Amino acid sequence: MKDAIAHRRTDRVPRDFAAVPEVWRRLEEHFGTSERSEVLARLGVDCRIISYDSFCHDPGGDPAEVDWEASQERSSLSGMWRRALPDGSNRDIWGAHRRRVANAFGTLDQFASHPLAEAASLEDLQQYRWPEPAWWDFRAVPQAISALNEKAIFHIRYRAGSVFETAWSLVGFERFLSDLALQPELPAYIMERIAEVHLANLESVLRLAGDQIDLVYFYDDLASQNGLLISTGMYDRFLREHHQGLVNLAARYGKPAMLHCCGSVYPLLPELIEMGLAVLNPVQPRAKNMAHAKLAREFGGRIAFHGGIDIQDFLPRATPDQVREHVAATSEILGAQGGYIMAGSHHIQADTPLENILAMYGVV
Repeated sequence: MKDAIAHRRTDRVPRDFAAVPEVWRRLEEHFGTSERSEVLARLGVDCRIISYDSFCHDPGGDPAEVDWEASQERSSLSGMWRRALPDGSNRDIWGAHRRRVANAFGTLDQFASHPLAEAASLEDLQQYRWPEPAWWDFRAVPQAISALNEKAIFHIRYRAGSVFETAWSLVGFERFLSDLALQPELPAYIMERIAEVHLANLESVLRLAGDQIDLVYFYDDLASQNGLLISTGMYDRFLREHHQGLVNLAARYGKPAMLHCCGSVYPLLPELIEMGLAVLNPVQPRAKNMAHAKLAREFGGRIAFHGGIDIQDFLPRATPDQVREHVAATSEILGAQGGYIMAGSHHIQADTPLENILAMYGVV
């Protein structure tokens, strides 16, 4: 992993893995285990995650209401803090409200409401019960990482959270984007409150366990399939400083930083590279201007690529032989100058045949 991030060719392409719960369960059944760690070992996955929301508590809440398994997005081995509500929905540590919705293949999380949807002024936002760094206790992180590395040494990344995504989850997507244009002081305040907690948490984690952490990872979906959700000018005005702060703090401790950003993030890539971002995830090739060859040609050797195996159309519909061929070709294109970590272009979805997942990871 470290060689790949440093753009050195490796003896084999490093691997990572993320999937929805239905896929995890099928793999557990296939491998005859109830442990996610065993699934990752059987797939030959090189990475493990420590997540910021595995070490928090709400000092005003009831611990009995916390459901650590509620998140449908969980690909870490530990749980993520969610308060379970009587109607079956849940809230994360920021107050974002989600519920499970069934589809043809399983379930997914969707927002049920937004706690700041009616906030109309800075005074309204200031009265919200914002999480504080004191709600986190990271003293268990060194031991948690040691447990992950008990049987082998893995590449450990710290999941630091998001700024833009968390902010709009509290307000509502359309309202948040409108406010950026019409009353920007409101979304700016929300993002500042979130970012200051993430920075304080990152400082604490790196101070406690920096020698055990290899990569700092934060996530903000800033793009759709066809382009950015906000202009580059809005990114520079409202969000860049928060991302730059995370990248800079990681660098102070000698750690590279990775951004998860779905969709066509292409217009921002030169700027992200200039900011010192080391790794881009999840590299969705069906999005505009995100074809593997184009990215490798324009940005290879300057940023590492993590992901790239299309989970939207290819992986659910291909044959196992086609999957093996595609993984080899993708690894050669995106890893031509080093700098490639093989994984799906997002969480592998429940409509994906098990044999294609096994082919993707070379499991016979």
